[in-house]
Amino acid sequence: MWPDLIKKAKDGGLNAIETYVFWNAHEPLRRQYDFSGNHDLIRFIQTVKDEGLYAILRIGPYVCAEWNYGGFPVWLHNMPGIEMRTANNVFMNEMQNFTSLIVDMMKKESLFASQGGPIILAQIENEYGNVISSYGDVGKAYINWCASMAKSLDIGVPWIMCQEDDAPRTHGILITFKNWGGLDPKRTAEDVAFAVARFYQNGGSLQNYYMYHGGTNFGRTAGGPYITTTYDYDAPLNEYGSLNQPKYGHLTQLHNILRSMERTLTYGNVTSTDYGNSVYGTVYSIDNTSSCFFGNANVTTDATVNYQGVDFNVPAWSVSILPDCKTEVYNTARVNIQTNLMVKESNQAEEEPASLKWSWRPEINLEQTLVQGKGQVSTSMIVDQKVTNDVSDYLWYMTSLNVDKDDPIWTDDMSIRVNATGHILHAYVNGEYVDSQWATYGIFNYVFEKKVKLNPGKNQITLLSATVGLQNYGPKFDVIQSGISGPVEIIGRKGDETIIKDLSLHKWSYKTGLHGLDNKIYNSDSKFSAQWNTDNLPLNKMLTWYKTTFKAPLGEDPVALDMQGLGKGLAWVNGNSIGRYWPSYMAQEDGCSTEACDYRGSYYSSKCDTNCGQPTQRWYHVPRSFIQDGVNELVLFEEFGGNPTLVNFQTLRVGTACGSAYENKDMELSCQGSSHFCN
Repeated sequence: MWPDLIKKAKDGGLNAIETYVFWNAHEPLRRQYDFSGNHDLIRFIQTVKDEGLYAILRIGPYVCAEWNYGGFPVWLHNMPGIEMRTANNVFMNEMQNFTSLIVDMMKKESLFASQGGPIILAQIENEYGNVISSYGDVGKAYINWCASMAKSLDIGVPWIMCQEDDAPRTHGILITFKNWGGLDPKRTAEDVAFAVARFYQNGGSLQNYYMYHGGTNFGRTAGGPYITTTYDYDAPLNEYGSLNQPKYGHLTQLHNILRSMERTLTYGNVTSTDYGNSVYGTVYSIDNTSSCFFGNANVTTDATVNYQGVDFNVPAWSVSILPDCKTEVYNTARVNIQTNLMVKESNQAEEEPASLKWSWRPEINLEQTLVQGKGQVSTSMIVDQKVTNDVSDYLWYMTSLNVDKDDPIWTDDMSIRVNATGHILHAYVNGEYVDSQWATYGIFNYVFEKKVKLNPGKNQITLLSATVGLQNYGPKFDVIQSGISGPVEIIGRKGDETIIKDLSLHKWSYKTGLHGLDNKIYNSDSKFSAQWNTDNLPLNKMLTWYKTTFKAPLGEDPVALDMQGLGKGLAWVNGNSIGRYWPSYMAQEDGCSTEACDYRGSYYSSKCDTNCGQPTQRWYHVPRSFIQDGVNELVLFEEFGGNPTLVNFQTLRVGTACGSAYENKDMELSCQGSSHFCN
């Protein structure tokens, strides 16, 4: 999708593309690098160059980005003596090694502007100013080291830092993201344009959109925890790469006008006038040429600005731009672009979901963990799940308890209590499922407590922890626990008496992952790919694999996978992971308005939320590049239990295009390749 997205960005009036460099994607294991396929950073920068755009390379290597563990590889956490994002030699050596690697790769291909390439800025660290106080003097020493280390790499273009008081900044405007259980955040075209225009009115030079295209958190890349697979962000280019109208077009007009004024804005003398009541004017002048901005930050009242004897109407919460200070050519509140209403259509290549013939298989070897407690390693303590280097969402915690009827804890009222870290917990006793629990976004721990029935003698306690993306932001986020934190206790109650048996220091066995994941049964070339059942399809059964084939949807419209009826799990199309799915997690019931969103007034993350009471995410992006002509394969791992027979593929297109042209303005309506003008 890169060439298409980058071309649309250029057509949208952008002149630079910015990208993070994800350390955990490129160095998943220490000194083992991956720059293949979608990790081909050189190819990405070359594609930007080929389109005639600049590039901003945000190396970090801490990136945040709602990305798993903030972009850090988890093996860092397990290095002896390491403390991350502070003046610690172990960490700084690793950070310098990776940063130098990326810089050397760029230099080798002559990609810095100093070499004739497209990269005009590079970034070291990220958002450290927000957390530096938590690190004290060693934090200050670290950030100074970052600057010195970066400068020593001699790239010939400026280095920047983001949200660091003592460093240059870019200006970001979109400040919210979507989490499981959360609503869909929206920001109007008028308000985004107002923020951008006001930024340039006040002397800004580099506008950073976060995001201009957010896309999809494929695989296990979503962080948080509890960040969704979609990273649409209500951006000008939506998750599927389609134009989000009217936002895309309204901003395109603004960009083109600002670029037409580039010389005046860059070199002109500035005169500002305060007209009162939050109305202000700014004039840029050079060589007898002037350009004007008239801004009205009043939330409710329109304003009339008289400039050189001419009255100009400026609506509330808007900026008017007059490139020659005589004629208004743009106002942020007057959207003269069509609004696209997108629709989803069924797969015209076949009658889905009826045509999808499902086979299935259980997650095998469960007896070893649920009944026998066999693991790969053992220790007399409960460990943080990050000890596994995050090779899987799943980690089995297993121990045993010997108890007889003479034990003080023995009673008819016994329960298991587990202190967990906010991720998902599935509990089993003696091979029998007890219950599951999980938290919500922003909650880092909870207590699981359920009644259990123990047997005289040996009892097997098995806990399956499933992470939903590792913490990616905050002071010392890297040491926030994941998995089961403990203690794990058996509780017996007799009347007013409570007896607690702490299992935390028992011998615990651990097993990472699942058989199906370890053996990649989602790939058609797996040695286990033939071991699927076609009869007696189980529904709503935990830890179950499902597989079907489907025909490629006709045409070229983007493709979405409707996961209605499923619980939570992972999905693959032709072996390509489309990420975690969780349609059973419903968004909160309240917080949405039935009225149109008022663009006026300061933006906040819940201002214009939608999707109340609906699945947090029902549809999942399947790039056309994942789909081959003819027959394709879909594999699901259902963790919670669900009904795959409702699953189907759909395509997205513009269903309705509508708009209102302002006086003396033309507006183009375009739908499915045909265009019409109205005024």
